[in-house]
Amino acid sequence: MVVLDVLIVVGLLVALLAFRVLFLTRSRGSVLCCLRPLPGGRGWRVGAARYADGHLNWIPLIGLLPRPRHVIVRRGLVISSRRRIGPGEFYGFLEGVTALEVRNGDSAFELAMGYRALTGFVAWLESAPPSAYLDVA
Repeated sequence: MVVLDVLIVVGLLVALLAFRVLFLTRSRGSVLCCLRPLPGGRGWRVGAARYADGHLNWIPLIGLLPRPRHVIVRRGLVISSRRRIGPGEFYGFLEGVTALEVRNGDSAFELAMGYRALTGFVAWLESAPPSAYLDVA
C-alpha cells in the first residue's frame, strides 16, 4: 500500500513538471533558452525566456516558483562575445546553438539559444528606444 502511495505521488509530480514545461515553452513570447552564470557558474540551466517591455525574464523549467529567476534589463545591456556551442557541452541535448556572453550592471552570464531564438533576441535588442545605451559586439 505504501509503494502505491509513493508511485501516485511520483506520478503527480512528473505530471506537474510536464505541465510546467509545456506551459512555459508554449506561452506567447517565450523561447527556450539556457543560462549559465559567470564566472565559474554551476553549469547550464534550461529555462524559458519571456520578453516584456524593457526586460527579459528567465524562468527555469524545473522549479517550484513561477516567477523569473533572472531579469535582464535591456537598458545598459552589453554583449561582449558570441560563440558556437560544442557538441559535448550540453551532453547532446542541444546542437547548433549560440552562446552570448551578456553583462548587465554587476551581473554576468551566458545565454545559449537556437537560431530562431537568437534572431528574436537580436531584434528585441535593436528595437530599443533611441535613448537606450546598447553595446553589441
